[in-house]
Amino acid sequence: MAENLNGCHVVCKSSRSHLQYLCRLERVACRDLGISKKNLNHFEVEYLCDYKKKGDQEFYLVKWKGYPESQNTWEPRRNLKCLKILKQFRLDLERELQLRKQRRSLKKLDHSLAHFMLQKAKQRQQLDRWEASLNTTREHKGRIFVRNDVDLEGPPKDFTYINNYKVGEGIVLTEVAVGCECRDCFEEPLKGCCAGASLHRFAYNDKGQVKLKAGQPVYECNARCRCGPECLNRVVQKGIQYDMSIFKTDNGRGWGVRTMEKIRKNSFVMEYVGEIITSEEAERRGHIYDRQGATYLFDLDYVEDVYTVDAAHHGNISHFVNHSVHPNLQVYNVFINNIDERLPRIAFFATRMIKAGEELTFDYKMQIDPVDAESTRMDSNFGLAGMTGSPKKRVRVECKCGMESCRKYLF
Repeated sequence: MAENLNGCHVVCKSSRSHLQYLCRLERVACRDLGISKKNLNHFEVEYLCDYKKKGDQEFYLVKWKGYPESQNTWEPRRNLKCLKILKQFRLDLERELQLRKQRRSLKKLDHSLAHFMLQKAKQRQQLDRWEASLNTTREHKGRIFVRNDVDLEGPPKDFTYINNYKVGEGIVLTEVAVGCECRDCFEEPLKGCCAGASLHRFAYNDKGQVKLKAGQPVYECNARCRCGPECLNRVVQKGIQYDMSIFKTDNGRGWGVRTMEKIRKNSFVMEYVGEIITSEEAERRGHIYDRQGATYLFDLDYVEDVYTVDAAHHGNISHFVNHSVHPNLQVYNVFINNIDERLPRIAFFATRMIKAGEELTFDYKMQIDPVDAESTRMDSNFGLAGMTGSPKKRVRVECKCGMESCRKYLF
């Protein structure tokens, strides 16, 4: 007996680009795939794979968008209008020739160099897709760019971009907050606004710059407050405001982060976001990360060492910020919709004016109060993620910050 298959759907295993290729091959228009009669014969360069020169004429091996590599063709330079792709190909080629100490005027690429250029083009595609994914996921104003002009490493594996803390398995958090009744929290704070309710000072000036000393807590207005979203006491909660770039460092420090815009001194830059786990779980993971030479655990030890933030697999752009003994970022404990002192939000503020294009760094063994360093150390596995009172031997990870006063080891 024949079955009624109305409404039955089967997942297509072909890629979008392959389906576009089949449409053009069969001369069929498809609105869902963006193939119309107008662009049926339209050919778009996806990337360039190889180069050669015959006489005075240059040729490039072209991978066409929507077509398999078997359909790649050699095209004269005059036929190509993809100026950005051409420029990037030339930059990558010149950089690689310089590294190989080969002359720059070539009539053709040898097999090794052609293979490298193909892999470089595919890597750029992967990084472009990752960049697009990051910007689709982010909930903050600041855009994220990705660059790797150093090697062929692509996007990190097993890493998910998140905007807020992710609560780990077995942890139940209860948010506790008290809202203010101020009409104007800056000009006419009632009872000291949210900070005053916890017997602390208002944190910001009228430009949103922190005016408290490092080590003092920041209390921002929250969802229970009477004031609106434009309140001057809402800074960290608005998220990253600056465009930033994740880039591959050229001195063995892995990925790093640089700002694409000038940042004023004492301005909020970013939060350290990740998975909230217990200190016991942090101790277990810490030994694993030590063997990998990783440093992603950040103890929330403002009052007691109960929870830790692990940004190894879930985090935001702070996951890629490197260490320096002369950092331009300072840590502050911030409380917004939860005044539980065991669960501060970790915010980075600029210690000085930071120029556009400058790398962002913080000290993995930062001590925010030299008088009481033991109780205020940002013990981010970046130092010792062991249980209180039972320190354990940890692998020493070499520091590559390059500063004259470098301690030589992260921890």
